[in-house]
Amino acid sequence: MMPEATRSDDAPATSDGPLLTDRDGEVAILTLNRAAARNSLSESLVDALAAAFETITPDRTVKAIVLTGAPPAFCAGHDLREMTEARSAGDRGRAYFERIFAKCSTVMQAIVACPKPVIASVEGIATAAGCQLVATCDLAVAGESARFATPGVNIGLFCSTPMVALTRNVSPKHAMEMLLTGDMVSAGRAEQIGLINKVVATGDAMDSAMALARQIAAKSPLTVRTGKKTFYRQREMPLAEAYAYTARIMTENMLARDAEEGIGAFLDKRTPQWTGE
Repeated sequence: MMPEATRSDDAPATSDGPLLTDRDGEVAILTLNRAAARNSLSESLVDALAAAFETITPDRTVKAIVLTGAPPAFCAGHDLREMTEARSAGDRGRAYFERIFAKCSTVMQAIVACPKPVIASVEGIATAAGCQLVATCDLAVAGESARFATPGVNIGLFCSTPMVALTRNVSPKHAMEMLLTGDMVSAGRAEQIGLINKVVATGDAMDSAMALARQIAAKSPLTVRTGKKTFYRQREMPLAEAYAYTARIMTENMLARDAEEGIGAFLDKRTPQWTGE
C-alpha cells in the first residue's frame, strides 16, 4: 500500500496527470497514473517521466526513487491505441514511431544515469515496455500475483527495445524464451531468472520497496552515487579494463571524506555522519 507521504513546501505532490510525483522523506515516489489504460506509456506519460528524472537527478535532497503504477497494473507497455491512431498520418506513423521509441529509450537511459537508486514496485502486469521499465530499474520488488512478459511477438511486433534492458538482467536463453514465446512469467519465476529482486505478498510491494529505499537512503549519498555509476560503466568493459577502471574509482573513493568517516565510525563502533563529500 502507499505510505502516507511527508511533503516539503517546495515539492508538493501532484494529484492528476499521467504521472504522480510525491515525497516520503528522502524518497521520491513516481506513480504511473493511467489506470484505465493499465498505465500504458502514452507520449504524454513518457514526456512526464523524462521531466521527472530531469528534476530529480540533480536534487540532493532525494536519496532514492520508487517507481510504481496506479492499480491494477504496473505498466502494460506502449499505448497501442495511440500508435494505431498515428498510422492515419501520411507517413503511416513513421515520424511518431521514431519519436516515441527514441523518447522511451531516452527515459530508460535517464533511469540508468540517475545517481539515485531507482526501485520498481510492481503489482499486476508489467508487459513489453512495462517489463523494460522493471528491467531498467536498479532494483525491483513484486507482489506474488504480478506477471511479466515481452509479448510483442504475439502481435507481430518483436520487443526489440525492451530486449535491451531484458538481456542486461537475465541470461540469454531466459531472455530469448520470453521474447520468442511472449508468455507471461510469474513473479516467482521472474525472481529466479534475475528480473526482480524479491517477491512479497500481493499488495505489499510498495511497503517493501519503500523499506528498501529508506535503507539505501541512509547510506552515504556519495558512495551510492559512485557505486551506481561504476556498476553500469564497468559492466560493458573487458575484464582487464574493468579492473583498471574500478581500481581508480576505489582510490578516489578512499580519499573521499565519507569513506574516511565511515571507516572511522566502523573502527570506533559509532554511527557515521555522512556529508556526501
